[in-house]
Amino acid sequence: MAVWLDHLKRGGKSRRKPVFSFLGDTLRTRVYVDGYNLYYGCLKGTPHKWLNPLSLFERILPTVTATIDQHGALTSELDPLSVKFFTAPILDKAAKAQDSLRCQEKYHKALNKHLQGRIEIVKGYYSLTEARAKVIDAQDPKKWPRDCIETPIWKLEEKQSDVNLSVHAVVDALKGSIEHVVIVTNDTDIEPALKMIREHTKAAVGLIIPTKYHQRQPNTSLAQHAHWVRSHITDGELQASQLPFVIPDGKKTAISKPESWYARPDLLARALELGTAHYGNKAQAFKWLTKPNKFYGERTPLELLESGDEKVIRYMEEQALPTGESSS
Repeated sequence: MAVWLDHLKRGGKSRRKPVFSFLGDTLRTRVYVDGYNLYYGCLKGTPHKWLNPLSLFERILPTVTATIDQHGALTSELDPLSVKFFTAPILDKAAKAQDSLRCQEKYHKALNKHLQGRIEIVKGYYSLTEARAKVIDAQDPKKWPRDCIETPIWKLEEKQSDVNLSVHAVVDALKGSIEHVVIVTNDTDIEPALKMIREHTKAAVGLIIPTKYHQRQPNTSLAQHAHWVRSHITDGELQASQLPFVIPDGKKTAISKPESWYARPDLLARALELGTAHYGNKAQAFKWLTKPNKFYGERTPLELLESGDEKVIRYMEEQALPTGESSS
């Protein structure tokens, strides 16, 4: 049975290519995420870093236009192991912020705990080496690099992530454990893997470009091997696909979103300061901030702070925490 998947091309036009399914209208699907590409394309400098990738792709996949002959719309069924996430631990000595490594470790722990078996985090590593680089001549910017002076630099490179993604996607498709390979990247290093999947397996290939508002066009070398291409991810999809602020991790422990990852860490810090003074400790203050409150239309105070609404701060500064409300 032929399955036709829309291949979205530049300009919004489409063409269709046939693949074959042994499960009728449903393709077993797994998503392979280039974490580096996703971060720099969609998450850096945003309050959306506490992302639930499973939730995100559960939102995106149904938007893919596809039909099966004359039998209606194609549906993708995510495999129990739905997402493979390829990343590398941050090198603390090369991190841009003092809490970068701690925040990343907390995020990975939160993903494993909250998604329990639905995600696999595959780690490469970062290489930091001394190197030399040509300096652009300020007086003559068009001077050829060979004629410019050199300066010593630190060279930071992510290693193995693209190789790991390629190997996992190809092996999974060859084994027949999935019928629909969805790749989230715009890195042309992945092209040989897509070509191999197309030539040696019957799996459908989808490509999601991790960029917002079409800031980067899909690389044609990748798109030519895909049955369909999603050219962007929206802010709305990212915002609607966040992990819970707090994820239980045992009877008395929990994993919470890093404070520096909030939309308004300044408001959160002030609220925690006021709440700690009121309740006696930070944990109780945070518990109150994350509890739905009838005075705020059953929204949590933290949700209001995230949206930039400072009414919570004003109430707390006026020592007007709702009468009768407690953190328990």
